[in-house]
Amino acid sequence: MSVTARMDEDGHVRPLSIQWYDGKTYPIDEVKSARRASSRKVGGDGICYTVRIGSNVTYLYYEDPRWFVEEIVPDAPPA
Repeated sequence: MSVTARMDEDGHVRPLSIQWYDGKTYPIDEVKSARRASSRKVGGDGICYTVRIGSNVTYLYYEDPRWFVEEIVPDAPPA
């Protein structure tokens, strides 16, 4: 996964699009918030961007130097 982002003259980073593992690019329609946070699912600590892509809202993390998205992983069926 890769992210295209813009940094302004004050050093604020705004993610613009996400290119997923299959090569498809999804434009980010809105950045709802940006705050320092840790991912509860995968750990790490960085800037958490709450973003809207189409009608979906997800969390995009920037942990210098990498970006990641908390993916939805289906629960395993009971054994």
